[in-house]
Amino acid sequence: MKKTNVKYSCLIAVLYFSMNVNAQTTPKDSVTKEQKIEEVVMIGYGSQKKENITGSIGLVSAKDLADKPNANPISSIQGKLAGVQILNSGSPGGSPRVDIRGISSLTGSPVFIVDGMLTDDISFLNPQDIESMSVLKDPSSLAIFGARASNGAVIIKTKIGRSKKPVFNFNSYLGFKKVTNIPKMANADQYIELYNEKLANEGNTDPTKLLSRSNFPADTDWLREIFRTSIINSNDISASGNLGKLNYYGSIGYLQDEGNLAAGGGINSGSGFNRLATKLNLNYKITDNLTIGNSFSFSKMRTDAALNPLLDAYTAPPIFPIMNSTTGDYQFFNGYSIPNPRAKLDLYRSQTRQERLLNNVWGEYTFLKDFTLRISYSTDNINTSKYEYTPTATYTPSGDQKPNKLVTRNSKNRNYVWDNTLSWKKALGKHNLELLAGFSRTRNTYSESYLEALNVYYNGSNASLDIFNGTDIYGTTFDEGARNVVPDHYRIQSFFGRVNYDYEGKYLVNASVRRDGASQYSSDDRSRVFPAVSAGWVISKENFMSEQNVFNFLKLRASWGKLGNPSVKRRFTLITTIINSGTYFGNSGYPAQTIDQIIDPNIGWETTTGKDLGLEMALLNNKLKIEATYFDKDSKDIVYGVVQGTVSGASNWNNFITNAYSFNNKGFEASVNYNTKINENINIVFYGNYTALKNKITSVYGGSYLETGASLFGNSIVRLQEGQAVGSYYGYQVIGVFQNQADVSSSPTQNQARPGAFKFADLDGNGIIDSRDKTFLGSPIPKGTYGFGVNMNIYDFDFAIDFQGVFGNKIYNFNREQRFGNENWDLDFYNNRWTGAGTSNSYSMVTNDQAIILPSSFYVEDGSYIRIRNIQIGYNLPKTFTNAMSITKLRLYVSAQNPWTSFKYHGFSPEIMNTDRVQMGVDQNIYPISAIYTFGMNLTF
Repeated sequence: MKKTNVKYSCLIAVLYFSMNVNAQTTPKDSVTKEQKIEEVVMIGYGSQKKENITGSIGLVSAKDLADKPNANPISSIQGKLAGVQILNSGSPGGSPRVDIRGISSLTGSPVFIVDGMLTDDISFLNPQDIESMSVLKDPSSLAIFGARASNGAVIIKTKIGRSKKPVFNFNSYLGFKKVTNIPKMANADQYIELYNEKLANEGNTDPTKLLSRSNFPADTDWLREIFRTSIINSNDISASGNLGKLNYYGSIGYLQDEGNLAAGGGINSGSGFNRLATKLNLNYKITDNLTIGNSFSFSKMRTDAALNPLLDAYTAPPIFPIMNSTTGDYQFFNGYSIPNPRAKLDLYRSQTRQERLLNNVWGEYTFLKDFTLRISYSTDNINTSKYEYTPTATYTPSGDQKPNKLVTRNSKNRNYVWDNTLSWKKALGKHNLELLAGFSRTRNTYSESYLEALNVYYNGSNASLDIFNGTDIYGTTFDEGARNVVPDHYRIQSFFGRVNYDYEGKYLVNASVRRDGASQYSSDDRSRVFPAVSAGWVISKENFMSEQNVFNFLKLRASWGKLGNPSVKRRFTLITTIINSGTYFGNSGYPAQTIDQIIDPNIGWETTTGKDLGLEMALLNNKLKIEATYFDKDSKDIVYGVVQGTVSGASNWNNFITNAYSFNNKGFEASVNYNTKINENINIVFYGNYTALKNKITSVYGGSYLETGASLFGNSIVRLQEGQAVGSYYGYQVIGVFQNQADVSSSPTQNQARPGAFKFADLDGNGIIDSRDKTFLGSPIPKGTYGFGVNMNIYDFDFAIDFQGVFGNKIYNFNREQRFGNENWDLDFYNNRWTGAGTSNSYSMVTNDQAIILPSSFYVEDGSYIRIRNIQIGYNLPKTFTNAMSITKLRLYVSAQNPWTSFKYHGFSPEIMNTDRVQMGVDQNIYPISAIYTFGMNLTF
């Protein structure tokens, strides 16, 4: 009776504190289980022993994903793998951007293969359900997936029951999130000083224009006003085991993330995210030769997306209060073009609800001893409903106020993948041979219904948002780019084959070929063939290595492969404009129609060809493992816009979309792992990885270029041009600040040149500063990325710390450049600005001159950083305690994610997550990364 009371009391305590209860191995058996996972690596349509792999594949185990407070599993492996750069989104539920060995295309993302189903997004997946993750990096490993894998592939295997008796796991953590490194802005006194100084610098001597503190008593820190410390909580329970010939694994989990935007003063529900995810894996061995299985996932997600007011809070003058004390309404910034950030955050409302059902049914039949036939059919059904409600903005001038507007979007995405493979595996003496042949068919259909209406009454409940109660109702289900309604339907049909051969496990060869036919293209270029070959030499198995005692394992490998990408922007219909009285017959004018945009109807495949050379070794009785790889990858016929100035009269003369670019990514990656077991109670693991990368545009259609990206007064800050890295910034090189009139007179002629203004470099040497003096100012692509850490098990305690960082990249601080009139300044500028001769040669004076805000090197900053990505300390309760409670394991832990970052950038974070790879380093209203502190528990019973 006493034991029962203790057990129930502890379980109630677990539920009360919402702690993390996770099935993890004990310190004694953790190493053994990890090694078993590492022995076999998931590859395309199969698996292979790690020592026989001839391509570049990074492996992530379940322990790298467990207990991390991330909605998306990919976020948890940041800094864990060489050659893989992950940029996280700070917004709740946001998916990270993954770049594998550089930029292969300007569109698309890596493909995720979850238990046989191909998808571009795994936000539905509970990290606790994952057993292993294989990241395929080189084209020879990826070519078996052909058209779907041009940006890389991640194969995810979820858990399945193996124990003969049921095993239950309960997982839960409770934590809080806090935005760190909030930039310091000028306060009200400093702003008034800067504002009045600006008037003087611009020659405005009207005393009535000056600001005084007595007229503006408020002092609002807008950035701190829009943020809050929020709660994140995750709970899930799973059961797994074996019932005779049936293996099973089932789980249900719930994640809630409140988000850091402090909405709630009005109608908005903030920027929260929640997800309910269920998982069921079954496989049943009907006979010794026939096994069937099912992998089922269902998830419901809700995202409350506030209209991000970060840029408005950055620029809003601190001299205004949040609310008007007289009217009780949100304060209107009279004379300013900036909206009240708090009002914008509180009153705009947007919500997305998604239901997703993913199901994979498969059967595997072995016959004639060495043949295996596998048939797999996967469906992925996604239903999404979204609304956006924009109220009448009463905090703006009456002339700018518009009726409230409601927009609803309901979409359906239907995907299926049908895979059929036949394999033959045979050992012929010292020769080991495996042949694979397959056929695959993929279909994707996307449809959307769009409705919008004005003057919809909203009382704070979703039920009141009935679009048919509004006016000016408009709807469409057809392609309409202006409203981002783009229905789609495509099919891919593929035939593929692969040969794996090894001689005594010493000489290894892998060759594959895949033929993909994609419906996106005309019959003239519908199908492409993607071959690949790789080879390995396990040197340590040679006779001449038998006497040495340095290497336990030594392998040299090389590979070559080709991939294609059919998922590109293209258009078949000419865009035309009707012109009234555009043509004349005699003296009478009649309507005419003319082509407005020139299109290329013959856009073809993007292709990527790559090769690599690698060395793998194990030393010190397999305690130390080192892997180093050189890679070189060429991407050709990349689809994007270019300047096509010879096309007269077309509105898209400066953005003609075609197969315009070729890229090259080359680099070096290395990883080190040292695992030592000091005694039965102490185990220590050190790991580290490093990637050096150089990206370059090698050719552009017609020798052209494209100026694109964010712009201010028509001055774009990104230029795509041969010889430069993708996303490179383009503008004027600042070489100092004019100190006096003599300095101005002795310098090249420059528009608005005067003391206190930026001095630009005269790069063409003609004595005049103009657009011909623009130059490239840096690249957003890091020259190097790295990660390292240590994991220790000491008796019943465990400790882990992970570091991650980048260097050699630049960030364009577009938040700082955006000045239209009377925006606020950051404290760094206030402290370092030019106020007279000799005061500064790097910061300009305070002014609204457009010459100050031209794209220039002043806004290009160092993006290097080093971060503590994770710290975790855990304690396993003694066996005497767990046995008394009739449980297998109980572990308590505390963790911190992103608690510390060292960087020089004048912004929230140097981790800039833009999904648009052309603007990948431009900081413009980016949702910041948060520090997350959690407390949890792991329980197995």
